[in-house]
Amino acid sequence: MKEAIVFVPGMMCDARAFGPQINDLSRDYPIHISSINTFESIREMAKSMLATAPETFALVGHSMGGIVAMEILRQAPNRVTRVALISTTPLAETPAQSAWREPQIVRARAGFLQEAMHEAMAAENLAPGPRRQDILRLVDQMSADLGSDVFVRQARALQRRRDAQNVLLQFRGTALILCGKFDKLTPVKRHTAMADLILHSELVVLENAGHFPNLENPEATNQALRAWLERPLMLR
Repeated sequence: MKEAIVFVPGMMCDARAFGPQINDLSRDYPIHISSINTFESIREMAKSMLATAPETFALVGHSMGGIVAMEILRQAPNRVTRVALISTTPLAETPAQSAWREPQIVRARAGFLQEAMHEAMAAENLAPGPRRQDILRLVDQMSADLGSDVFVRQARALQRRRDAQNVLLQFRGTALILCGKFDKLTPVKRHTAMADLILHSELVVLENAGHFPNLENPEATNQALRAWLERPLMLR
């Protein structure tokens, strides 16, 4: 039986952020979608996911979901057969980044969630082209469905997250590090550094994508994920 895949969406996203991947990979793999919407720390998010995940699984995390995925590697490395980290970072939040989030939190609490989201996820973080506006509308819809309370909890969790570079250094499974060339939020150099930390890793940079390669270039993302899933398991 093929490995189960656990997908972890990013900040203010749900399963729709992985829609193209679920549609493609569910033909051949058991799929699980994790929710990180009711917790106030990355540690709690990871712990909750592990309580409901299969005994062993392949793990895919996008953006904040990648940060949660790295915390899962910290808590239960032997349960993760392989990991794919998309448009994310292993670094803890800097004081400047934490301060940048505060006006967004204020706006969300005051009922201006869309404005907070547009600051947190600027259009310039996506590749130019016809898909940009469609993806931004989907992000707006997902965030509106989740609501301001979830935004505040997730922003606080990001502010308090731990550095995960040592976690990546210790991981011995097969890893895919995937990002888009136009992503300014988590730039290519961040992913190059991540790939350098993991022994059995492959870096894939998509030329016509930004922070949402899973939606901006789903065909190439699916191809990269399938190649990663078909690589042999590494002995621990």
